[in-house]
Amino acid sequence: MSDMIRGWFEEHAKVADRVVSQLTPRIEQVGQLLIKTYAGGGKMLTCGNGGSAADSQHFAEEMLGRFLRNRRPLAAISLTSDGTAMTCIANDFGYPEVFSRQVQGLAKAGDVVVGFSTSGNSENVLRAMQAAKQQSAVTVAMLGRDGGKIAPLADHAIIVPSNVTAHIQEMHVVIVHVLCDIVDRWAAGE
Repeated sequence: MSDMIRGWFEEHAKVADRVVSQLTPRIEQVGQLLIKTYAGGGKMLTCGNGGSAADSQHFAEEMLGRFLRNRRPLAAISLTSDGTAMTCIANDFGYPEVFSRQVQGLAKAGDVVVGFSTSGNSENVLRAMQAAKQQSAVTVAMLGRDGGKIAPLADHAIIVPSNVTAHIQEMHVVIVHVLCDIVDRWAAGE
């Protein structure tokens, strides 16, 4: 069992090394985009399914609450958090529309819509990206594998170089924390 545990952490470290070497400029670019969005009075909307829904909620709550520093709350909404809205939309329009309907109603030009999908193929996240474009919002996609169908729709695609869902999700959490730190430093005046 100890070999399995060691192997798990070794693979995690390899994926983390690839993220640092391949994605650092892109992560920094998205961090600056979020600062620009918040400086301009915009908000962030996030979405995803399953573990990606949890990442979506975590990202939004860190912006609205705080990450490491006391600073003003920053407007962020996870589109996965309102069970009533999601079940209403799913019932009336189908599950593929649960995020896009919310984006249509909540997003405006100058906002950022962040979609999480480890496969890059989640239909409801893809439709949220399309709706964001129609609302003139900027799209960020947190993806894995080859980026799937969502990558070409994103203004900024952060594609974790792994085919293992768990390792992709692990890196998404780390990337979210790095983005939170970038925004926190700005919002705290550092």
